Amino acid sequence: MKIVIQLVLWVVIGFLAYMVYNSVMGPVRFNKVKEARYAKAIENLRDIRQAQLAHKTVTGRFEKDPQKLIAFLDTAKFTLTQRKDSSFIRFNKVLKIDEPKDTVVIDTLGYASVRDSLFKGTDRYKNMMKVPVKGVDAAFEMDAGFIEKNELKIAVFEAKVSKDVLLHDLDKDLLMQEKDVVSVDGVNGTHLSVGSMSEVKTNGNWPKSYGANDQ
Repeated sequence: MKIVIQLVLWVVIGFLAYMVYNSVMGPVRFNKVKEARYAKAIENLRDIRQAQLAHKTVTGRFEKDPQKLIAFLDTAKFTLTQRKDSSFIRFNKVLKIDEPKDTVVIDTLGYASVRDSLFKGTDRYKNMMKVPVKGVDAAFEMDAGFIEKNELKIAVFEAKVSKDVLLHDLDKDLLMQEKDVVSVDGVNGTHLSVGSMSEVKTNGNWPKSYGANDQ
């Protein structure tokens, strides 16, 4: 009986040790996987933002349809211009004299591929809408349109992915805590996102620890 009791005690001690270890290492493992997946998702969100900003530069608006945004990158070109200060003489009919006038001359120098300018000859933009998590077949949510500010219509866009999608296979309790996080060092809210459909902004909601969120 004494041997049996000792064996049972060792099993209980081992189980308790495992529980303590897991309670400490569980969050460590969770954060390690979370940070790696967030970093990959942020790379895609940066690409989406660059593509959207280029689209607005060329067309004056953001694009709602992911496939149309990718098609735009395949064919669009930036107009290269040169701005020069100049002047000319205008006759003042009232004063009966010639007067110098300043002006700005904008010359078109040529055109540059948007795709090559942003992605340096790579084609990673073709996969930028896919959530970069192994085993997950999902895409970033994206929307675009206009909002009114001070009686002006301003173009806006937003791209995002739910933490439930990014961290779908991790501890559910830790995932719930991550969705409720409010911290300057964390990704606040339920989504990792860039832009906004209710505010005039194009920055991301990730902290500086993942790199700049505004470029």
